[in-house]
Amino acid sequence: MNLYKLFILQLIAHLLADFIFQNDEWSTDKKKYGFRSEKLYLHSSIVLALSWTFSLQWNFFLFSLIISLVHFVVDGIKFRLSDLRFGKIKPLKNYVFFIDQLVHFVAISLAVIIFNNMVELNPVIAIPITNHHMLIILGYLVCLKPSNVFIREIFTIYGIKIDRNADSDLLNAGRLIGNIERVLTLTLLLMMQYEAVGFIIAAKSILRYEGVKTSKTEYVLIGSLLSFGIAIIAGITILKIHF
Repeated sequence: MNLYKLFILQLIAHLLADFIFQNDEWSTDKKKYGFRSEKLYLHSSIVLALSWTFSLQWNFFLFSLIISLVHFVVDGIKFRLSDLRFGKIKPLKNYVFFIDQLVHFVAISLAVIIFNNMVELNPVIAIPITNHHMLIILGYLVCLKPSNVFIREIFTIYGIKIDRNADSDLLNAGRLIGNIERVLTLTLLLMMQYEAVGFIIAAKSILRYEGVKTSKTEYVLIGSLLSFGIAIIAGITILKIHF
């Protein structure tokens, strides 16, 4: 194992803990109760367990504990930051998610770098997977639920209203469609089938815009561009980065 593989593994652990193994109910509970939320303690425990497990090293426990404590503190106060006022203005209200993710990214990066400088990397289990393949796994994870949350937060920043009264089945179907199109796009990019990516974008445009009300056209267009953009950026990043 080297520094890059440990870093990618920690990012995978973060995505699993913060998105895959956390639902909107937990986020709402943490927002309502802060440090008194039972979900906050459970979530931080999951962060600790996944971080330590994915490190593949016994002596990474202290660093996993630090990562989980940072997670605990940030998640406990981040919703209070959204209410921080300067006069009548709440400058951080729409950016809490991105601040939160940036802090977690920095904490993980520092933990991995310091650990690498202090201790010789000696995994308990040697995973026969290259750094490039680990990066591909990370890319596919990014294209799932994290992308849905990212797109939702972008809508919030720009004041694009999401119809909360819409049929929940339709909303879930939209998320599923987004996941499928990003996974397909990333797969085709990794296979360097760029023409097929263009075909998918064109086909979706025809299917989604036919019969769509004019008032919703921009909403659909923005969501589609963001969705494909995430997958394309992920694919290009994976193809360009070489360890």
